[in-house]
Amino acid sequence: MNPYKIIYNYYPAGTLRDILVTHSKCVASKALDIADSLELEIDRDFVFEVAMLHDIGIFRTDAPSIHCYGSLPYICHGIEGRQILDEEGYPRHALVCERHTGAGITVGDITTQNLPLPRRDMCPVSLEEKLICYADKFFSKSRNLTEEKPVEKIIAQMEAHGADTLERFMQMHRLFCPECVAVR
Repeated sequence: MNPYKIIYNYYPAGTLRDILVTHSKCVASKALDIADSLELEIDRDFVFEVAMLHDIGIFRTDAPSIHCYGSLPYICHGIEGRQILDEEGYPRHALVCERHTGAGITVGDITTQNLPLPRRDMCPVSLEEKLICYADKFFSKSRNLTEEKPVEKIIAQMEAHGADTLERFMQMHRLFCPECVAVR
């Protein structure tokens, strides 16, 4: 599979495609660096492909700060990405799109926050899904695209979404950064 072919099919040349590709390359690099440093047994090709495609649904959302002029709330980009990649014939990749948002989203989160999402758990399950979810948190699409966020800032962002979200992130943090366990 060629993730660039899929991206170029949905994103014409321009600012939004540049943002998506730059962000996705940063996530791919971080994910693969983590995998290499921990000597994880993962499907490297899959991790690269899905890192490039995890945000494929953003163009359907309304996020003008990153040049997205769709009609849906940004929180829907994961389920939209899942739909796109399911239609493209990549169901395994599609699940990562759905499960990478935040530190994963539970049915409880959807219900209590009245999120405009299907009522189902959307938390990363496989090691590769968790790796993409984790690596994604280190890069913004709205500013300083290639600058890695400090983990303390990510922790504060996750904490703002509740103790359960923070704990899901911290589980991934302990898994992928074992030398960092002293942080929180």
